[in-house]
Amino acid sequence: MIQFDSPLLIALAPVMAVVFTGLALWARIQRVRRARRWSGDLERAARRVGRLTPLALGLAAFAAGLALAGPRWGRRTVRTESKALDLVLAIDISRSMLAEDVTPSRLGRARREAGRLVHDLEGDRLGLIAFAGQSFILSPLTIDGGALQLLIDGLDPDMATAGGTELGAALRQGRDLLQGGSEVADRVLVVFTDGETHDTLSDVMSAAERLRRDGVRLILVGEGGVLPTTIPLRTPEGEFLEYQRTEDGKPVVTSRRDDVLTRVADAAHGALVPAALGDQAGAVRELVRAFKIDRPLQAWVPALVGVVLLLAQTLTRRSAALAALALGLATGTAQPARAQWGRNPGDEAWRQGAFRAAAQRYLEQVRRGEGGDTAWFNLGTAALALGDTALGGEALGRAARSLHPDIRFRALYNGGLLALRLAARDSAAREQHLAAARERYREALLLTPGDAAAKWNLELAIRRSSGGGGGGPEAPQPSGGGGGGEPESPPAARSGLTRAQAEQVLSSIADEERQVREALARRRAGSRETRGLKNW
Repeated sequence: MIQFDSPLLIALAPVMAVVFTGLALWARIQRVRRARRWSGDLERAARRVGRLTPLALGLAAFAAGLALAGPRWGRRTVRTESKALDLVLAIDISRSMLAEDVTPSRLGRARREAGRLVHDLEGDRLGLIAFAGQSFILSPLTIDGGALQLLIDGLDPDMATAGGTELGAALRQGRDLLQGGSEVADRVLVVFTDGETHDTLSDVMSAAERLRRDGVRLILVGEGGVLPTTIPLRTPEGEFLEYQRTEDGKPVVTSRRDDVLTRVADAAHGALVPAALGDQAGAVRELVRAFKIDRPLQAWVPALVGVVLLLAQTLTRRSAALAALALGLATGTAQPARAQWGRNPGDEAWRQGAFRAAAQRYLEQVRRGEGGDTAWFNLGTAALALGDTALGGEALGRAARSLHPDIRFRALYNGGLLALRLAARDSAAREQHLAAARERYREALLLTPGDAAAKWNLELAIRRSSGGGGGGPEAPQPSGGGGGGEPESPPAARSGLTRAQAEQVLSSIADEERQVREALARRRAGSRETRGLKNW
């Protein structure tokens, strides 16, 4: 039985055949008419040549239409021990999944879609993994869908002993669980997550590539929206308590990271089910069915037929057709195609000193979802140049969560610069702003310990906290490339400290940082050590 990837395109094949046949007939009629104007002998010669050309072009167009529809036939028979499919569900239960930018929440929707999937795949062997700051197996591979449904309904962030999100650990444990199943069954790992992982992207990509090498098919199911939102904390009865906050008391904002999900899916040669899709369970079910019955793509057959027809038609014509083909090939090899890259209007406006126009362009780019984290950095830096502290703080905070270490460092640096400016303007909240500046520069120095500019500005924030003076920081510069370029180096603020005094200050900062880490380690005794201090 023949199946098609795009059945609607089958109707396009006869339309293409009719159009190409008609055009070929029209060209033949015009050629005969022009030959008649010269002489009767030339007309008769023109009628004898190319009689089958319209038919050949029509058949070639019909074959091309069938190839576009993606025909599949044949069947791969697999003899299994028990079931044809081993599937593991990995569900993100970090606190970012409590965000309510989808109904009822990201975690609520993931539980609902996973439960539907368990019901639809009755008879297959299914397993369940929950992950946050660590990953743990809730159920090995089993055919007891009822027990699995009870476990899914009870998923909650409080089950995790470590906060944060370790996507790489979930991928590795899912692979290990599937490796313990049947060696001849198809193995599928389905991960429900918002993509906001706190481990390094290289670690996640390595785990995804290992899945591909071991023959495990990965399906990522995105949850949540792309716009930043807060994380409400509620009682078991649904009563609102407060918003999830950072250690300094600021509300945590979270958003779906499509850039991470896409790169992980590509690395594993897997599939990504969009968050905007209404029936995510149905989409996963169709992908799983495609894994069970693998009909090889046979589009090459009609494509080969079309190529043979066109080649035969070319070889039977006179030298003009062959000369045109040779000329086309020679032109294509002599002058390679070149892509044209558009310019970013925001960068043009910035170079001209039109900071307000640049900020508007960067804001439009962010709203269109273009440019990634660099676009957020550009927007925050332009807002900082304008003195728009609210927009600058929000945009730089978003860029500071980037997985790209250089962009993250620049965003943290400019965020500290913004806090220093606010401290100079707002005497009532001076200490809070200076504390924020110190925190950002310390985090920036963890990424780039040798950056002299960040060290000087950190010293400046510390001296101002204790009543000292110092030079003010300079204005930042945005990155170039409109999302594709690297951010420029931030300028350094100078103070009156000597290098010996600076080293002494930095040494005290390191001691304070070490004490904080030791206190956190004691507080988390009995739980696995996590990579960072984030618990959402």
